[in-house]
Amino acid sequence: MQNNDEIMYGLYDKPKVLHCINAALQHVMASFIGIITPILIIGSALGLTAEIPYLISMALMMSGISTFIQTKTFGPVGCGLIAVQGTSFTFISALLIAGFAVKAQGGNNDEILAVMFGICFWGAIIEIVLSRFIDHLKAVITPLTTGIVITTIGITLIKVGMTDLAGGFGAEDLGSVENISLGFTVMVIVVVLNLSKHPTLRLSAIFIGMFVGSAIAWWQGILSFDDMLDFPVFSFPQPFKYGISFQWDIFIPVALVYLLSAIETSGDLTANSLFCKQPINGPLYIKRIKGGILADGINSMLAAIFNSFPNTTFGQNNAVIQMTGVASRHVGFYISGLLVILGLFPMIGAVIQLMPKPVVGGATLIMFATIATAGIKILTSEPIDRRKGIIIATSIGLGLGVMMVPDVLVQLPLLVKNIVSSSVTTAGFCAIIMSVLIPDPTKSVEEKP
Repeated sequence: MQNNDEIMYGLYDKPKVLHCINAALQHVMASFIGIITPILIIGSALGLTAEIPYLISMALMMSGISTFIQTKTFGPVGCGLIAVQGTSFTFISALLIAGFAVKAQGGNNDEILAVMFGICFWGAIIEIVLSRFIDHLKAVITPLTTGIVITTIGITLIKVGMTDLAGGFGAEDLGSVENISLGFTVMVIVVVLNLSKHPTLRLSAIFIGMFVGSAIAWWQGILSFDDMLDFPVFSFPQPFKYGISFQWDIFIPVALVYLLSAIETSGDLTANSLFCKQPINGPLYIKRIKGGILADGINSMLAAIFNSFPNTTFGQNNAVIQMTGVASRHVGFYISGLLVILGLFPMIGAVIQLMPKPVVGGATLIMFATIATAGIKILTSEPIDRRKGIIIATSIGLGLGVMMVPDVLVQLPLLVKNIVSSSVTTAGFCAIIMSVLIPDPTKSVEEKP
């Protein structure tokens, strides 16, 4: 056990079994909603209601398998950190375009899913190939660009956390006193316990906060388990259950998103390294980034085979590492097991799925803000001169701008709109382009004899 005020268990420590289970449960609760939400959005929009329970099960199962691959590492595949994998939000727009295109052609549910999984399968090759050249992109994978991406990720997620705390997107009682008070109660519990000097209380802060919040919600009649009867008892994985198909005209948007996903993953893994007290530059760091992006690509390919959408490294779980003080990769194996069990036995996961949004938001809001703080920490790790200040301001300004005023993209061509609609990818692309185009005066001075 490392002697560190912030980290109770280091990357290579092996915590007690109960501590591992406790930390793993909090990672699962932090990521569960994120894993299933893209399925719910895509399934509802395309009228795939009958397939949603099975797709959710496969998403959870593949998240567990993908997390194991990232954490364990197999040769060059994986980063060796607690990098929880889950269904990527970044692909939603591109996949909806693909799904609606097939639906307009008269395709049924099986044909829609066959095309979506087919283009996701082949598109994953792009991220796999890109991962092999990341070490040659040192000019763009820098503390400046990754810090901008991480900060934007955190700020973007804050909007999600705050909305959940108030009741969730589209809720009729959004912002009600009951929702705000419930979410705030959970948040206070998490903060107070996290500041405790008692290791067990700090380790259990998120779990206890969400448990107490759920108990209050049940007492108030907000939480009900009646809907659990609608979930199947067991879901068995079937490779290419819906078949596999391909269409070039709707492949390009998905292929571009894989490029964007690699940029986002590099930012998430940088934050993960920072919270685990690992280097965020140098050979070991580059090796982790390469292995992590390679695993993202392979995991997305496996997800397509087993009827799930592309996987990516989740940023919100980095904050769980910071708040629990557990950076041990050993915990990642427990997370993997729990996610696979939830996928195989959907009724277990239904308990978490039915958790009221204010309870989830009360716990995740502070975690998302922690990610933004990590990005700021990376940005300020080096002096911010005029060049860096302009790049930071422009990139974050554009990234948050498209999030705050989405209507600004209405008149753009559909392909361009899909690329820049994500605040993270817009900020990331802007940071990379400006870093390349605007010369760094400090490097020019260093290169002079």
